[in-house]
Amino acid sequence: MIHAVLIFNTSGVARLTKFYTPLHQSSQTLVEKIFSLISSRPAGLCNFLDAPELEAFLGPKDDADERWRVVYRNYATLYFVFVVDGAESELGILDLIQVFVEGLDRAFENVCELDLVFHFDEAHHILAEIIQGGLVLETNVEEIDTSVQRAAKARKDSFAMANPLSLGGGGVGSRNASLQTPLGWLAGRFTGVGAR
Repeated sequence: MIHAVLIFNTSGVARLTKFYTPLHQSSQTLVEKIFSLISSRPAGLCNFLDAPELEAFLGPKDDADERWRVVYRNYATLYFVFVVDGAESELGILDLIQVFVEGLDRAFENVCELDLVFHFDEAHHILAEIIQGGLVLETNVEEIDTSVQRAAKARKDSFAMANPLSLGGGGVGSRNASLQTPLGWLAGRFTGVGAR
């Protein structure tokens, strides 16, 4: 099971945090602990490590031989970190991180730290398309991208329908086609279309 997904920069500042397991201590302390574990590793080492230090944050594992594992990838100035248990394959999680990054890249065209700061809701939506409750739902980037685009279109349409000043709110075939928007009424008066 996936217990946490974290994204933080090379200074250790969290840019996205999602926990699927209750924490026994603060999330900021956990992020600092994971950052200290990862940042001290040389670049030539593998991208996953056992982390018995995390038991204080996430609780002890049931099996004495099983430990918390941290799987991470570094892309430019961002660390993408998944905290998993022994039931997950480390190589599978590395592939899942790649899927997550590709999904973010498609949404933001070369994702960067500022995209995660200013569009955190979209980043969480993409993550929710991939993982729910700590279980992997979707790994096909095309399906993830289609779902995210569909949700963005629905948000835009909802905003256009709720906004009376929207130019697209009273078009032909829409639910409010008979309603005149204030902007449409004003435009008609200036052009003489609605004048008596």
